[in-house]
Amino acid sequence: MTRISRQAALLTTLAATVSTTLAGCSVGPDYRRPVALLPPQYKELVPAPGWVRADPAAATAPKGEWWRIYNDPVLDALEAQVDLNNQNLARYQAQYRAAAAAIDAARASFFPTLSATAADTRQYTGRGSNVTTNTATGGGVNISGSRYSTSYQLEPQAKWTLDIWGQIRRQVESQGAAAQAAAADVANARLSYQATLAEDYFELRAADANYDLLTRSAVAYEQSAKIIGNQYRAGTTAPSDYLQAETQAANARASAIQVQAARAQYEHAIAVLTGQPPAALTLAHGTLTNTIPAVPVALPSTLLQRRPDIASAERTVQQENALIGAQEAAFYPQVDLSALIGFAGDPLHSIFNAAHLLWTLGATASQTIWSGGARSAAVEQARANYEAAVATYRETVLEALQGVEDNLSNLRIYAAQAVAAQQAVDLANQALTIANNEYFAGTQAYTTVLTAQTTALSDAQSVISVQLNRLNSSVALIQNLGGGWDASAIPARAAMEQNPLLPWDRALPKP
Repeated sequence: MTRISRQAALLTTLAATVSTTLAGCSVGPDYRRPVALLPPQYKELVPAPGWVRADPAAATAPKGEWWRIYNDPVLDALEAQVDLNNQNLARYQAQYRAAAAAIDAARASFFPTLSATAADTRQYTGRGSNVTTNTATGGGVNISGSRYSTSYQLEPQAKWTLDIWGQIRRQVESQGAAAQAAAADVANARLSYQATLAEDYFELRAADANYDLLTRSAVAYEQSAKIIGNQYRAGTTAPSDYLQAETQAANARASAIQVQAARAQYEHAIAVLTGQPPAALTLAHGTLTNTIPAVPVALPSTLLQRRPDIASAERTVQQENALIGAQEAAFYPQVDLSALIGFAGDPLHSIFNAAHLLWTLGATASQTIWSGGARSAAVEQARANYEAAVATYRETVLEALQGVEDNLSNLRIYAAQAVAAQQAVDLANQALTIANNEYFAGTQAYTTVLTAQTTALSDAQSVISVQLNRLNSSVALIQNLGGGWDASAIPARAAMEQNPLLPWDRALPKP
């Protein structure tokens, strides 16, 4: 074995031994999921009609396509377009791909850096010169007199920074957690846009219901005005009664027209959510469903696995935790291995001869002695960022619990309100019938009829409003429960941080 071969083998063996011995040595705190305050059960979980507690059969409920529980084919078709065409969601998906690429960039530091230098130098030396040439080999020849010379050089080089203190591993860990957070952000954005579309859709259908109600009321008022007009022309009714009746009908028609403006805006919003220009989408007039679907509500602890925003916040905590170790590694020496082997000489066809060989092997250790406190400040900053991420995670959990509790109470209260509102409508319609009979019998003024009409219309609108609130609260509850999402949909850290020679699947699971 030649001297260079022995030295290269020794250096390679030393590097392998150091890397193997210290492979598990990563400075900084190892990650542990922060403890979040979780109640044993929900305070407001007193199921309203149609709402049930969790049971084993819940596993058969739709996962991802949660909107299908409303049994509305139009809504189903619209929701399917969100994942395909929504541009905000496409932005989140691109951000995830960027975070995934950052993992590969961080993992690249595990490898040596290889480079090569090739040079072709033409040199002239004058007669009066006395210079040393062939400096590439470290030696030289003194030349007097004029001459031309050509020097060729080919030098492959390698440099490898040993990850003795785990700085690179911590950076890869941080980037992996960041990519997982970005994947959860994609799921959270998807769920948010799907829920917004469902709410806008129900708002549109509520506008349709209000339009139908106002149109029916205007027709009824016009019929009353026609009868009163005939009586006025016969001289049996005061002109003020006739004008009041016409005014009531005109107001109902004006309100029906106003509702169409709100409907158009919701239709435009739905078009944008589905990735279309507003001019490309027209939704036919429809009805507002009277059914509130059953949704299983599990224990509060399941939110940690079912809410993508909680998963994103928790992954961010690990991202910041790993950066503490990356900053602490700056207190330790950096060890680099370098190697160069090349050929230099003239002429070109002979530079690969052993006589023209040049090589270097080396190992260097560098350590910052004093930096004015910059390294300590960087560690303190990393710890503060970690503590902020922990606080954000715990706040996200608390807000998730609040969202579930809010919508559980909303559904229970709105269910009771719906019963009372329907009773009010029934009573108001009875009162209107009696007021009309009494007016035509001559025992009541027409103002009593107007009051009864206004009350009956207002109560009927309240029924639509309460039903809309119940539907939107059901959508919000599904969203706050995670919409059937599960943290297992996030790419696993093991896949991201495995042997850097092996690729990993960046694709997100289909929702």
